[in-house]
Amino acid sequence: MAEVIATTMTGHTTPLDATAVTAFQARLRGALLSPGADGYDAARKVWNGNIDRRPALIARCTGVADVMEAVHFARTHQLLVAVRGGGHNAAGHATCDGGIVIDLTPMKGIHVDPQHRTAYAQGGVTWAEFDRETQVFGLATPGGNVSNTGIAGLTLGGGLGSLSGQYGLSCDNLLSAEVITAEGAFLKASAAENPDLFWALRGGGGNFGIVTAFEFQLHPVGPLVLGGMVMHPMARAKEVLGFCQEFCSSLPDEAWALVALMTSPDGMPMVAMLLSHNGPVDEGERVLAPARTFGPPVADLVQPMPYVARQTILDAGFAEHGVQRYWKSGFAKKLSDDLIDVLVEGAAHFPSALSSIACYPIHGAAIRVAPEATAYALREAFWDVNAVAQWLAPAESDQHITWARQLWAQIEPRTTGTAYTNHMAGDDRPERVRASYGQNYERLVALKHKYDPANFFRLNPNIKPTV
Repeated sequence: MAEVIATTMTGHTTPLDATAVTAFQARLRGALLSPGADGYDAARKVWNGNIDRRPALIARCTGVADVMEAVHFARTHQLLVAVRGGGHNAAGHATCDGGIVIDLTPMKGIHVDPQHRTAYAQGGVTWAEFDRETQVFGLATPGGNVSNTGIAGLTLGGGLGSLSGQYGLSCDNLLSAEVITAEGAFLKASAAENPDLFWALRGGGGNFGIVTAFEFQLHPVGPLVLGGMVMHPMARAKEVLGFCQEFCSSLPDEAWALVALMTSPDGMPMVAMLLSHNGPVDEGERVLAPARTFGPPVADLVQPMPYVARQTILDAGFAEHGVQRYWKSGFAKKLSDDLIDVLVEGAAHFPSALSSIACYPIHGAAIRVAPEATAYALREAFWDVNAVAQWLAPAESDQHITWARQLWAQIEPRTTGTAYTNHMAGDDRPERVRASYGQNYERLVALKHKYDPANFFRLNPNIKPTV
């Protein structure tokens, strides 16, 4: 292995002792990759193509022992650390320049217990992989809105999805977690073991350790759910957004909706409602009927489908690996008339046919949990509003990022100043992180000081160990 120049937690660069690196490699069952090694370029890439970073080392962990070895090596050499589960975070927290990536991607073990309706899954699993195993038994737990999201990052940040109204957030369905701490120790976290850590993991992000395995509660889902898009011309965007505000204010728990201003695959500016209902199809037809007849739409694609198919509907527009992305997001109390005006004006100036503005409500079981029950504190009926710039050519980044920032400057005053931390941008102010944890922030700071006093895990929506 050629000489490795690494970045420390203090931002300094230093050559790593070749003997130490070779010994580290020998202790790993998985591969240890450095620049120039076969597989390095593929392994360093994450979902967001606009994140182009070159870690000094990538430890491709195959199990808990590898993760512990990687943590010990990083601590010994004071390396900057990124942790990769699914690598799906838009801000690029799963990688870094010059540090070490502790990569859980090879850790794909899943075990489903249909009798007790639980599932055990390792930290490298995606929701597509998880759902494939649980749906064999007609079971699922709330996951993300696209299928290639990792279970780890989504759950640790809360976990919003189409089942959240019925069954809560992903973190509300977490029964236990296996964690490697900043000291390199293995801990089990649950309501009975290390309950303070368990509380922090449910919404506190990657601040408190590396979760190598998750145990979830499962629920009956399917075999068919009612789902699909209804499409309207962009000229009717204000009417459709106003309708969505009214329609979604009374959604039953089993239903979910998302509205997006976007460009159709054939190049037409459109406003689309993605609708979903988990329950008897005839009941879903009744519940979703107002949204399918309003307008009327130019296309109604809602139909019974397997849950795993429902979870891939947004993949083509929002989930393709390698697309350039810049994302701004926050919570609004409602789609007010003046916010709708801003959104429609922003969509009139899309710099790319891949860009979009997407909004969806949080309701039902997700907001009936007490704010202090988990680290995720924003248990209110909010709209998650997202300005999503997407493009293909890296050379065009400035114009697309500028569009998103300028649009967000108009949206942000109409929001609560809080956000779903999984959707935060890399350049969001630290004050937004604090605001988004609300009354739970001080408790999280204390737990950060207990479990990670040196802020070893800092590449995340960071909670610093001192106030």
